[in-house]
Amino acid sequence: MRMTTAITTRLEEARGLDRPASVLRGLVGRVPAGRIRDIAHGVPIGHPVHPVLVQVPIGAWISASVLDFVPRTGPASGVLITVGLGAALPAAATGALDWAQTHEQQQRVGLVHAAANSVAVGLYTASLWARLRGRPIRGRLLALTGLTAVGVGGLLGGHLAYRQATGVNHAEQVPHVVGDGSRWHSIGLLSALPVGKPVRRFVGETPVLVVRGADRVDVLADRCAHLSGPLSEGEVRDGRVTCPWHDSVFDLCTGEVVHGPATAPQPVFETRVDGDELRVRLPGAG
Repeated sequence: MRMTTAITTRLEEARGLDRPASVLRGLVGRVPAGRIRDIAHGVPIGHPVHPVLVQVPIGAWISASVLDFVPRTGPASGVLITVGLGAALPAAATGALDWAQTHEQQQRVGLVHAAANSVAVGLYTASLWARLRGRPIRGRLLALTGLTAVGVGGLLGGHLAYRQATGVNHAEQVPHVVGDGSRWHSIGLLSALPVGKPVRRFVGETPVLVVRGADRVDVLADRCAHLSGPLSEGEVRDGRVTCPWHDSVFDLCTGEVVHGPATAPQPVFETRVDGDELRVRLPGAG
């Protein structure tokens, strides 16, 4: 366990990976912003789509290796390998889009994660070719080696998801730390807020984004659900706020994601004004 942690920590600090990461990031950046990119991020389903898609190639390849040791299964293993190879492309594409909008430490680990999976694709392609040429033993050995590469890629993918918190909702904890959802919290004077400009205030120790409009005040959790970027330093336009870190866009009124890479909405606070004092609460918090 300690060896694995040491290796992944060294990968996070490996600045030599920054140059190839920059090249790949530039290629991924050519994908235009819009609905297709949002779908690839997983905005419509509320969480990243990449973890869903990787189940197909991994499941197919594991099943192929199992069937390799089952008598009289015929070409089933080759069919499963083919399915896995076909499913690997969309899985890799969605992962690359998510990866390109992460921090540099995550990108370093993610680059090696992608390399391991690329090696696996090459090995399974070679395995399929060997089977088609009538060399089943060689095909089985190549498949097992490919499965080992998939395991390395999966280990690094787990590190990205659970250790480095890539793809998780970074605003999920807000309802649990702001206290009683029925309690109103004062966050300052309404007259002190500039109209149309994002401002950071605090509910206890929780930062919130405050935007005063002509006839309403919108208050959202300030830390972006994507990777905790400060929304109060972002751009406000047409009832939306854009995160300054990775350009996620949220609706100020509802907190819903307008454009990714964020997939989870921002918690939205109810507001009221007592005299000149602005108060907020988060229903359901606690």
